Amino acid sequence: MTTHLQTVQVIVLFLLFFTLPANLFLYGVNDIFDYETDRSNEKKSAYETLALPAEHARLTWMILALILPFAPALPYQCPPALAALAGFLFCGAFYSAPPIRAKARPILDSAFNVLYALPGLFAYLLVGGTTISVPVCLAAWLWTMAMHAYSAVPDIEADRGAGLQTIATLLGFRGTLLLCLALYIAAAVAAYQALSLLAVILGFVYTLLMLISLRTDTTAGLLRIYRWFPLVNTLGGMAIFLLVAVSKLR
Repeated sequence: MTTHLQTVQVIVLFLLFFTLPANLFLYGVNDIFDYETDRSNEKKSAYETLALPAEHARLTWMILALILPFAPALPYQCPPALAALAGFLFCGAFYSAPPIRAKARPILDSAFNVLYALPGLFAYLLVGGTTISVPVCLAAWLWTMAMHAYSAVPDIEADRGAGLQTIATLLGFRGTLLLCLALYIAAAVAAYQALSLLAVILGFVYTLLMLISLRTDTTAGLLRIYRWFPLVNTLGGMAIFLLVAVSKLR
């Protein structure tokens, strides 16, 4: 049985894990296996960064060097927390990596993005949480699916040119945006009991973002709107965190 001090140490350790190490793992694996499709993607060259093949070996070693030191802390996790962490690592790796490569399997590609909700579940279980809300988990999953589908829309032309099938290439520009709209509304409804007014506000913000996106029909036009997407996600996540933190302090 772990002592209180050991528990605090493990919590701090995994707080560090979900900063640079987890993000380098997540996006580094993606960059390594997606080079052939990313090199013709305007979003990668103008908005993000392209990892060249000559950099892939070094990137792999950097990922391992940052991930492996956390392995000794695994025995100190409860089985449910360990399962959530394993789910994050599995989905993060096989979203891009073969043999699954969910990225190239429409619908499965969006479903795999539950990985973005799993760190929150892992943290909840790590600090001793036992009651898992199904509606909240469903809301988080729907939100991550919408987030993925929306981010795939600017990639439609590049992905089709590379022969890559995604939920966005399957549904097309407007079809994917309409799906995102439906997913965000459904997520807000599922989260209402837990977040009340905040769920309504966030639902309105994301609905407005999708409606504005639907007014454009070009990749360049959508990219101008898409630049605001990370900020909206950051502020939304911060608002949820503050609401939960304040409620726990009462």
